[in-house]
Amino acid sequence: MMPSIAGPDKPAAGLIPPPKRTVVRTAWRDGESAVGTRDVPEETPVAFTYNRATHAVMLASPSDLHDFAIGFSLTEAIVRHADDIEELEVVPVGLGIELRMSLTANRLDALTRRQRRLAGPSGCGLCGMDSLAEAVRTPPPVDCGARFDGDAVAAAMAALPAAQQLNRQTRAVHAAAFWHPSDGMLAVREDVGRHNALDKLAGALARAGRAAGDGLLLLSSRVSVEMVQKAAMIGAPVIVAVSAPTALAIRVAEAAGITLLAIARDDGFEVFTHPDRITLGHARHVA
Repeated sequence: MMPSIAGPDKPAAGLIPPPKRTVVRTAWRDGESAVGTRDVPEETPVAFTYNRATHAVMLASPSDLHDFAIGFSLTEAIVRHADDIEELEVVPVGLGIELRMSLTANRLDALTRRQRRLAGPSGCGLCGMDSLAEAVRTPPPVDCGARFDGDAVAAAMAALPAAQQLNRQTRAVHAAAFWHPSDGMLAVREDVGRHNALDKLAGALARAGRAAGDGLLLLSSRVSVEMVQKAAMIGAPVIVAVSAPTALAIRVAEAAGITLLAIARDDGFEVFTHPDRITLGHARHVA
């Protein structure tokens, strides 16, 4: 029998679904089969509309949607400040969720002039770009004098797994988090899409009135160029990622003045750009 959505987690029609579902599955281990259940993340089409015109549709986890709306609007330069969004409503619709926003007149005019449309899956943050130059644009430079030592980076990354509640349940979502040397882990957002998780974090910080310039931006994923671009849009001076960066991400981070740390593991990390923000021990060259 094919696995199916288990009854208890199936939402009522017209409601926002939960971020995870329990499904029935058959496991095959060591030559034997066993029927049981597993928690898996939900993935829902989410439409961003501005003054009732659809700008983007993303596949995302149906959680922290107010943060998602504001963060996406900020990192995609649709608005400059959260209060450029005059109204925000989360509306379940037939096939997904609509994030309905009304912009101030000047930001709506700017969006109309830009005439950019995209529609992409959770794994692709640049689908629909209408020019090559826009896809590889260098974001505004991050000018921040914050400094961090290697022990602080290690402490931040060590705290990340415990904060990933949805990932502990499903083992299938990404996280973006903000960590401060004095205050610890201030915000964590999760999503099936790594870009979405970062947008949700950006929105959470904006709603809290918290600047990103005095802490570390933590990512559970690899670092591609759009992650660097989004980080720059919220003024994050340091990115720390579990996985590796792309070559283009390194070039854009260098140009944007962002310190890029990646391949962060229990035994350390690697610094790819602007190492002056990180205090390390005696350096030695290794292959």
